[in-house]
Amino acid sequence: MTNMHPLFAYLGAVALIPIFTGVWRNRMVLAAALFGLFVVHSLPEGLTATASFLGHELTLFRVDALSRMFGYIFCLNSVFAFLFAYKLVDVRQQLAALCYIGSAVGAVFAGDLITLYVFWEVMAVASTFLILARKTTLSSGAGFRYVLVHLFGGLCMLAGIIVHVQATGSIALTSLAPNLGGWLILAGVLINVSAFPFARWLSESYPEATVTGGVILSAYTTKTAVYVLLRSFPGWEVLIVVGCVMAVYGIIYAILENDMRRILAFSITNQAGFMVVGAGIGTALSINGAAAHAFCSILYTSLLWMSAGAVLAATGKSKCTELGGLHKAMPLTLLLGFIGALTISSFPGTAGFTSKTMILQAAANEHLLWVLLVLEVASAGVFLHAGLKYPFFVFFSKDSGLRPPEAPRHMLLSMGGLAFLCLLIGVYPQPLYAMLPFDPAGFDAYKAGKLVGHMQLLLFSAAAFFVMLPLLRNTDTVTLDADWFYRRGGSLFYRAVSAVFNGLNEVSAKAAGGFVHGFAEFCRKIPERVLLVVTSLNPDSFGSGRANSALRLKQIRESLDAAALPVGGSLVAVTLGLAVLLALVL
Repeated sequence: MTNMHPLFAYLGAVALIPIFTGVWRNRMVLAAALFGLFVVHSLPEGLTATASFLGHELTLFRVDALSRMFGYIFCLNSVFAFLFAYKLVDVRQQLAALCYIGSAVGAVFAGDLITLYVFWEVMAVASTFLILARKTTLSSGAGFRYVLVHLFGGLCMLAGIIVHVQATGSIALTSLAPNLGGWLILAGVLINVSAFPFARWLSESYPEATVTGGVILSAYTTKTAVYVLLRSFPGWEVLIVVGCVMAVYGIIYAILENDMRRILAFSITNQAGFMVVGAGIGTALSINGAAAHAFCSILYTSLLWMSAGAVLAATGKSKCTELGGLHKAMPLTLLLGFIGALTISSFPGTAGFTSKTMILQAAANEHLLWVLLVLEVASAGVFLHAGLKYPFFVFFSKDSGLRPPEAPRHMLLSMGGLAFLCLLIGVYPQPLYAMLPFDPAGFDAYKAGKLVGHMQLLLFSAAAFFVMLPLLRNTDTVTLDADWFYRRGGSLFYRAVSAVFNGLNEVSAKAAGGFVHGFAEFCRKIPERVLLVVTSLNPDSFGSGRANSALRLKQIRESLDAAALPVGGSLVAVTLGLAVLLALVL
């Protein structure tokens, strides 16, 4: 047993990065991930750590079944991710990944809203660098939009926290009431979970990340958001609708997509939809199902992104129209990736089946027949695009003539480890069920009705794929999404605001410019007028009589132009003028 926060394993690696170089730095990073996994495994139940801040008691560290389960899979996945990236030489990616994973671990072990928010924002910033690290025009634009979306989500969460604390006086990270503060926090969380209509950030940014960055990004942001939904919003029925829309949305756009990593990105949104539904149902079985599915989803999603990353690293190509026939050159990558494809499709004997079935059973228990129907259709759709479309068009289909080398050994070892866990949990789910927050006694994913019904659904989906194969062949197209509305709306809003306020600025500038010019002329002529008054009182200065007035004025101006008066006189005049003006205004 240990009382150490697993976050320190990743922070320690960040501190040691400058000391190590080359392969030793990669070994140190991998060792840090292994140490973090060991720490989570050794944490005693009920452990907390608190600190005082601005009159509030922060719970920096809280260990219970739910936080420990997410912490366990986060650290376990980091081991495989850093093994996959064992040959990585870009220290900036390693620093960003360590900070990103460490902050995700900190978020799931946070016991209060303020601590959660701090780690939430660190996640947003650190993950942005994994996108920017690719150093392309597309990645720069995607990274910029990514951080803007997440900062907006963070602002929603911060506003909700402030309203919630003002209303209740509590900062505890627990189940929240459906008031203004709760709705604002929920809005921030739903943005991070890639809920429609704010889902496009995921499919736009993750595929533009580096090979390593894509693998790491696929596991943490959306699952951290799922954790917060399970912790703070169980039973919010609006989440059922949101989750169903996400599940269907991911299928539609994945079927239309040509880029292999974008297909997998839409699959993340689709799978997160099942978890959001589980949070919305809010029963013990649905919470267990969502938590278990988040655990398994990280395994098979990372496996799929590793297989796609290995193809991208070997060929430099990501579009399905440019790939095909790779089964001849990369058979092991195909085999391991296909295990991930079967698992995301909830094929019996894989981890996806043992976790997704819990959510479907929870919907059936609550007599939510329309929800059950939507999720069953979504399950068939997943097999259509991730289980069949992705491996078929990348590794089979029309031979592209590419013959890259097989993925390096460290990548194959990482994919092999994840594939083994996908199959192990599929045939022996008891260790997974033992980690769940509620006792799953009595649940059996392999009851005859579930097994036969799900197999029929998958076979129907497979038949539909091959029948409609000519219609599913990819073309290099662009698909419109809901982000079109707020992008266009944002552009129109910017133009409207620019026209209004820049117009006001122009009018104000003209008015102020005219006033300043007039005031400057007035102050400039003060010495001239003073001399004119003086000479009027003393006519002998320039002659006498009205006939000499014009001559006196001309002589005064010539004297001023010849600097007859010191500069200080003008300064005094201007200062006095300003003083009078301020006196009138105030």
